[in-house]
Amino acid sequence: MTSGLINNSSSFTILLVDDRDENLLVLEELLDNGNRQFIKATSGNEALKHALKNDQIGLIMLDVQMPEMDGFEVAKFLKASPRTRDISIIFVTAINKEEQYVLKGFEEGAVDYLSKPLDSNVTKAKVNVFEQLWRSQQALKKSASDLATINKQLEKFVYMVAHDLKSPLTGLLTLLHLVESTNESRPMQQDELASYLGYLKEAGYHQSTMISSILEYSRQSIDQQALEQVDVAQLLSQTTKLLFPPKHVQIHIAEPMPVLYTKKIKLQQVFQNLLSNAIKYNDKAQGQIEIGYIDKENFIEFYVRDNGPGMTIEQQAKLFALFRPVGHSQHESSTGVGLNTLKMLVEEQGGSLRVNTSPGEGCTVLFGWRK
Repeated sequence: MTSGLINNSSSFTILLVDDRDENLLVLEELLDNGNRQFIKATSGNEALKHALKNDQIGLIMLDVQMPEMDGFEVAKFLKASPRTRDISIIFVTAINKEEQYVLKGFEEGAVDYLSKPLDSNVTKAKVNVFEQLWRSQQALKKSASDLATINKQLEKFVYMVAHDLKSPLTGLLTLLHLVESTNESRPMQQDELASYLGYLKEAGYHQSTMISSILEYSRQSIDQQALEQVDVAQLLSQTTKLLFPPKHVQIHIAEPMPVLYTKKIKLQQVFQNLLSNAIKYNDKAQGQIEIGYIDKENFIEFYVRDNGPGMTIEQQAKLFALFRPVGHSQHESSTGVGLNTLKMLVEEQGGSLRVNTSPGEGCTVLFGWRK
């Protein structure tokens, strides 16, 4: 027989195993403290079924003397299975004082013994200890899971930093090369040189600010990352300048743009990567990129639309697959890591990212951002 279960991760679940119903009822009444869940089984086979199906069981109170399959056999099966081998077992028996049974119980995986008739104080004390042990194990598992998540975030962060710093650096080097080649082919006018130097200085300062922001961001957990008032129009103006779009690519920013209270560096990362891709893969003589938004109550849905080559259905299917080639044209390809990471950044803000595209018809990337 079984009692009803409540799916509560904070509750300590105990599997009680005894072939006599009255013993199960007495044991449950003794151990119930209002925050424990109980599963009751009257045979070894029934106990095994429950243990294999329920991964919330933290302790098994197992009677030794049962017909068909005794407690030693049940313990042996439990310890042999990867799903149940870490569950603590307390043997409840009237024969534990005989040394051979004590040794056999420990060989089969028993953690402790309780002698019948049960001493209520000793029984409660032992179960309290095992509950604390179980809670400590759960906390340790959560810490391990959190650490794995942090490591994944760090891996994504390193990729984003490399990508975000490389784009403006490429533009800066291109501009330096232009200044150099112009000087070699013809003397550069003073005002023209001053203009180029102004661009270079602005790009250098902007990249220095970006590095400082990224370093500050890297020192903080997700919960600590500061929210600030962000003028999206100003952010986009700075970002487009930093990418040094070629003259044949025109970027139009809709007016007015919203002002958000958000994590600036994350929004900047999303826009910078989308714009960088739109510029890089545009194959038209006159490239057009449009940035706009739709107000949706608690969210702003931004879009970045271009008139580039677009993508086939097969290419779209690979968009969010890490480390799989995503051909934007016959000559260009990308790892797909960038868009996958952007998708996770957007989802972290509670929004979603989607792509509308078809071959030869350009591409529109839309993403929601919490106000």
